[in-house]
Amino acid sequence: MNVKEAIEKLNLKVLVEDDFQREITDCYIGDLLSWVMGRAPENSIWLTVMGNINSIAVATLADVSTIVLVENASLDDDAKAKAEAHGVNILSTEENAYHLATKIYELLK
Repeated sequence: MNVKEAIEKLNLKVLVEDDFQREITDCYIGDLLSWVMGRAPENSIWLTVMGNINSIAVATLADVSTIVLVENASLDDDAKAKAEAHGVNILSTEENAYHLATKIYELLK
């Protein structure tokens, strides 16, 4: 599945668009940025409530396909600008991480 397909199938809102053809091969849930940086699989869809500038750095270092801000978590202006500058896809949903992850699991299996 790629980012575009995830947006369509999971009804996600686009906050920052870069490469929607990027493949998603895994899912990771986490809000402790140092933990995510060392453990999120490359090309994963990362579910978090962290919409700050530090999460963009972590997404870049971990090389995730996209960030999804769950539970309508907000993306601050500095983070949005950094995501646009560094090519990080950012999406949003009102769903919680657990419910969204179960749907992602079904799509990826």
